[in-house]
Amino acid sequence: MALLLTRADIQSFLTIKDAMEAVEEAFRQLALGTVDMPQRPVIRVPEHHGVVLFMPALIGGMGALGMKVVTVYPDNPQKYDLPTVLGLILLNDPATGKVVAIMDGGFITAMRTGAVSGVATKYMARPDAKVAGIFGAGVQARTQLLALAEARALERAVVYDMIPEQRDRFATEMSDRLGIPVEPAGEPRAAVEGSDVIATATSSRTPIFDGNWVAPGTHINGIGSHAPDMRELDTTIVKKARVIVDLREAALAEAGDLMIPIEEGAITADHIAGELGQVVAGQVPGRTSPDEITLFKSEGLAIQDVSVATKVYQMAQERGIGQQVTI
Repeated sequence: MALLLTRADIQSFLTIKDAMEAVEEAFRQLALGTVDMPQRPVIRVPEHHGVVLFMPALIGGMGALGMKVVTVYPDNPQKYDLPTVLGLILLNDPATGKVVAIMDGGFITAMRTGAVSGVATKYMARPDAKVAGIFGAGVQARTQLLALAEARALERAVVYDMIPEQRDRFATEMSDRLGIPVEPAGEPRAAVEGSDVIATATSSRTPIFDGNWVAPGTHINGIGSHAPDMRELDTTIVKKARVIVDLREAALAEAGDLMIPIEEGAITADHIAGELGQVVAGQVPGRTSPDEITLFKSEGLAIQDVSVATKVYQMAQERGIGQQVTI
């Protein structure tokens, strides 16, 4: 028997705070050396602009074992009325290897991606950060803003998206949800200037704002780009910033935001100051001064999915949610 959890099941109880707690502990365990996480295999489907990723992990310190299969198809919303990101998670009992849960991974992917930005913001943004700038107006952008509001006492936010209807809808929805003004921006600069924390959650293949616009003391979460030839951030801001990544190996293999400046000769791999787990565990500082620009570059790790899925499984059992199925 395995517990089957649908997207609706998980949405009924999982909060961004829950996800942040799970992700924070997973990164701490990564720094402490209790994690076994092979580099994720990636299959590209160029004729459909799609990417398929297989993401297994064991987090010994949390008793968590599982794997996510996730697809990223940017054309889905326009062509098929489907989300860009789809996923499924299998959770195993570490003691026996038995599959104990099968659950939707799409919502968990969005929540854990927002959660990692929330954790990075907790440790890297200035304590007095009050204004958030959001790039993108999709599902991922929503959880980004939820997490930033959990990490800091935001007073307002500004959102930019190339599609006016989407950014206006996002602004209205998130204003109501968070109880703060969320303003749609007509051009990218308006989402950068005056923002203390910036989150980029787009599918852009080229930089989405000028790094010269970023003020001292700003923290940036770079989330959207996930391939060597994709970048949301220009060389200017990467060169200026103190860079923390989720995993150095993954960043140097997949993060175009960093790989392209390295190829240009603007920075070297040593520009990466550390990994988020090291910051959470107190091994590396996330910020060294109030005026420092900090950048967290995320590629997304299996420990995020497996840690949140483990918490979801535990919470579902406590609440009697889900359906037991025989496989």
